[in-house]
Amino acid sequence: MSETRSTTPPAGPDGFSATDLRRRMAEREAAKAAEEMRHMKEQEEKQKAVMAEFQKPPARTPDQLMEALMLLVNRAAERGQSEVQIYRFPNSLCSDGGRRINNSLPEWEKTLEGRPKLGYEFWRDYLRPLGFGLKAQVLEYPGGMPGDIGFILTW
Repeated sequence: MSETRSTTPPAGPDGFSATDLRRRMAEREAAKAAEEMRHMKEQEEKQKAVMAEFQKPPARTPDQLMEALMLLVNRAAERGQSEVQIYRFPNSLCSDGGRRINNSLPEWEKTLEGRPKLGYEFWRDYLRPLGFGLKAQVLEYPGGMPGDIGFILTW
């Protein structure tokens, strides 16, 4: 009498086995990873578009900017605040990635590029003579690294 042994494990009802479960889990993980990659690529494209926009000159005149800022400042003052965030931008618009701002080092304004530089110059030329101060600070730390930078107008 001879015995024949199969090297294929027996399948449960409806082809259900641990191997099938592991395969399906691996397929789900692969699909999830592909979706995350697609999402990251989409976010990267959006960020590139935003960065390109930040490099363009602003569309508003100084008078229009002043009007919008004063409305924002008045609302904050009515709530009893003495400062308000007036601008937010990616740290990549600083030549040092925001390092000087993050470490409160002098001459941080010299690292600004594009619209953030124009924003600083607007404060320097129009708002500082009126007694307003300007703080720049890192607003978030994704992955422990400096992220977006904010300009905070003080009075």
